[in-house]
Amino acid sequence: MTSDRPTERLVSADSHVAVSHEQVKANLDPRLHDAYDTAQRAFAERVSKRGAGEANTAAMRRNPHAAFTRPGYRDGAERLKDMDTDGVDVEVVYSEVSAFRYMGDMRDGIAQTSRAFNDVLAEYASADPKRLIVSYQIQIHDIAAAAAEVRRVAAAGGKSLQLPVFPVELGLPDYYDERYHPLWAAISDVGLPICCHIGLNTTLDDLTRRDPTPQKGVMVPMTALMTGEAIGMWIMPGTLARFPDLRIVFVEPGLGWVAWYLATIDDLVKRQGYSFAGLTELPSFYFHRNMALTYIDEPDAIQLLRHRIGVANIMWSSDYPHPVTSWPDSQKLIARSFKGVPDHEREAILSGNATRVWGL
Repeated sequence: MTSDRPTERLVSADSHVAVSHEQVKANLDPRLHDAYDTAQRAFAERVSKRGAGEANTAAMRRNPHAAFTRPGYRDGAERLKDMDTDGVDVEVVYSEVSAFRYMGDMRDGIAQTSRAFNDVLAEYASADPKRLIVSYQIQIHDIAAAAAEVRRVAAAGGKSLQLPVFPVELGLPDYYDERYHPLWAAISDVGLPICCHIGLNTTLDDLTRRDPTPQKGVMVPMTALMTGEAIGMWIMPGTLARFPDLRIVFVEPGLGWVAWYLATIDDLVKRQGYSFAGLTELPSFYFHRNMALTYIDEPDAIQLLRHRIGVANIMWSSDYPHPVTSWPDSQKLIARSFKGVPDHEREAILSGNATRVWGL
C-alpha cells in the first residue's frame, strides 16, 4: 500500500537553536568568566582567519531565511508554535555555538563550563522536553570529565549527545585513538546516540582560498561530502567493531553521495584486496548497524537510492532556521519526495527511525 497524503507525524532530526555566551556565563561560576571570555575570543579569531569557516558564516548572513528572525530560534515555547505551523511533532535541536571547540582553551573549568553550557540547552527544552530533544555537547579535551558529563546528562533524562565531527581540528587524535575508549564505554553504557553535525574540515580552507566564486560555491557542497572522512575514521580502524553498541548520527550530510561511498568501501575489500584489522564484516555492515544520516530535501535520493543507503539509516529534517530549511513548507516538500514510496518506509524515514534512535 502506498499513499501520497501528508504524513500524520514528522520528527525533524536536525534543527537549530541560538545560544548566547551570556546565557552560558549566567550558569557559570563568575570566577571562570574571564577564562571563558578569553577562550571564546581566541576561538572567534581562529574562525575569522579560516577561509571555510568565515565563508560559510558569511553565506548564511547573506542568505538568511525568514525563520532566523523568529523568536522560536531562541525561545522554546515560541519554537513549539513554529513546529505546529509546519506540522512537526518533535525536533532534535543543535546549538549554533560549538562550545566544545573553545573549551580546550580554558586551562581550568572545562567540566564546569560544559555543565553550564548544557544547562542552557536544558532550559530551552524545558518548554516541552518530549518535543524538543536538545543535543547536549560533550567536549573531548578532558575525557574523564566528558564521561562524567555523559552520565550526568543521561541521568537527567537527556536523549542526545553531540561531539565534534573532526577532532583533529581541535588538535586532538582521531576517534580510533585509545584515549577515547573510556568515553565510548560510558556512552555505550547509557545508550545515547552520538550526533556529529557536519563541520568544517580544515582541509577545506585551502579550497576556499582557491575558490574564485563570490559565495564560495565550489567549497560549500564539499562541507557535506567531507563527512566521508569521518565515516571512514569510525569504521575502518575498527572502533565500531570494538564498541558495537555505539550509534552515530551524521547530521546534515545529505544522502546521494553515500550510496557511492558505501559501494566503494566494500569494493576495497571484495575486489581490490584491502584489509582492515579488526573488521569481521564488510565496511558497509558497520554503517548499516551503527550509523544514520539526516537530510532535508532530496527527492531523487529518496526515490532512487533509499534502499542502497538503507531505509533504516535515513532520517528527515527541516534544518530550521537555516537558509535551506523546509519550514514552513515541509509537508509540501515531503509530498513531492515520497510519491509512490510505501507507507512503512515513509513512516520510518519521517519519524520511525528517529523515534528508535532517540528513544522518543
